[in-house]
Amino acid sequence: MQRLEGKVAFITGAARGQGRSHALRLASEGANVAISDICGPVPENMVKPASADDLAETVSQIEALGLGTKVVSRQVDVRDLPALESFAQETVDALGGIDVVVANAGILAWAMLEDTTAAQWQAVLDTNLTGVFFTAKATVPHMIRQGRGGSIILISSSAGIKGQPFTLGYTAAKHGVTGLTKALANELGEYSIRVNSVHPAGVETAMMDVPGLMELIASKAETLGPIFMNSLPDLSMPPSDVSAVIAFLASDDSRTMTGDQVRVDLGTCIR
Repeated sequence: MQRLEGKVAFITGAARGQGRSHALRLASEGANVAISDICGPVPENMVKPASADDLAETVSQIEALGLGTKVVSRQVDVRDLPALESFAQETVDALGGIDVVVANAGILAWAMLEDTTAAQWQAVLDTNLTGVFFTAKATVPHMIRQGRGGSIILISSSAGIKGQPFTLGYTAAKHGVTGLTKALANELGEYSIRVNSVHPAGVETAMMDVPGLMELIASKAETLGPIFMNSLPDLSMPPSDVSAVIAFLASDDSRTMTGDQVRVDLGTCIR
């Protein structure tokens, strides 16, 4: 299917994991892509950082699709608005515009409240919420000037719907992304720019391999079991399951949807 032929997708956090998967899926459906990642450590992030080699591998895998996809890539920190604005301009110059934005970059820190530091709290909000705002701020002016509408997809989490404990900064930031989605959907509707958030549960990426968090959750299973219980039998999902939803939201198949919170969560947010 070439639902995105002629479109340009701007994707953050694309060196590996969900971001790489989203880039590959959108490219496979005909989009040209602009991909970025910090490709290095972020203070307080408990997830193993991606590297410049990881970002280069994403480019290689897109090229290996054999579709003639145009790709631009750059190391960009989503906390750096001028760098994002520069990359957005580079994308427009190289690829002819921006039609789809996937604000995917994120980090994780965990601890119980009494052990959560101010630095952890701030670092997660800076990347997972302010970084999403900066991504929109850098790209939306181009989309408005183009006058051809578009789709903005903000990656939240099941923690953006339910009260996920032990990841307080992450949970607060992902709830903030939900609010930002609704506000931007109202603000940008007049330009035919749609804004939706996606809320995955456990996705099989490096973020699931954070030492100590699963053990803490398991130790509280007697009281917190229902919070983390899926209705479907799977415990987690590959990134491609989320990417299928991203492709739908990027395409005209979802042209009537905006301001929605799209759950890709194995039923964990039903309760």
